[in-house]
Amino acid sequence: MINKISDSVAQALAGVKDGATVLIGGFGTAGIPDVLIDGLLEQGARDLTVVNNNAGNADYGVAALLKAGRVRKVICSFPRQVDSYVFDDLYRSGKLELELVPQGNLAERIRAAGAGIGAFFCPTAYGTELAAGKETRDINGKQYVLEYPIYGDVALIKAEQGDRWGNLTYRKAARNFGPVMATAAKTTVATVHEVVELGALDPEAIVTPGIYVSHVVKIDHVATQAGGFKK
Repeated sequence: MINKISDSVAQALAGVKDGATVLIGGFGTAGIPDVLIDGLLEQGARDLTVVNNNAGNADYGVAALLKAGRVRKVICSFPRQVDSYVFDDLYRSGKLELELVPQGNLAERIRAAGAGIGAFFCPTAYGTELAAGKETRDINGKQYVLEYPIYGDVALIKAEQGDRWGNLTYRKAARNFGPVMATAAKTTVATVHEVVELGALDPEAIVTPGIYVSHVVKIDHVATQAGGFKK
């Protein structure tokens, strides 16, 4: 019998190794798998490459991993914001590598990894510093930049409902990068607020099929304040 429900976050994250590339869902503060990030901190993996939309808020989430010295490199679209002081300090002191990727390219490079696409041409970033050193090509009179997939060793995502096969649904905009990250990682760990019986999810409503999910962990709903942080 297939049963991907894990007893704990620690059990689900036990296989994360030093040097892993970790895809972490979330857009701003929506859909951040904060329980899994806290679990990764406790698990102890180091020298990580983190792929996320941004580089963390305040001392929470991805920023907590950075502050603890667990991250070697960040691949993201928006590293700096009003409360990105953890990233700012580490980057300016040379303790953290950064690969800046336009947001659409970030999503497509992750999607390409899951879809088995070896590389693709995209017009975004042509003629800018972000295209430096990359192959370019004129296609039908328009300039394109060659981009490569971003693969993950593990993806950490936050879903809403799941079943024992790993089928997932999300809550509105909290899905953001979750579905594409699930397809691009060797191992996908998802938290859900509700575990339902197999067959209870409408097949037409399932966003991430269980074939892409390795572990499902049930977590409680928590009250949040403005910005999505725990009270």
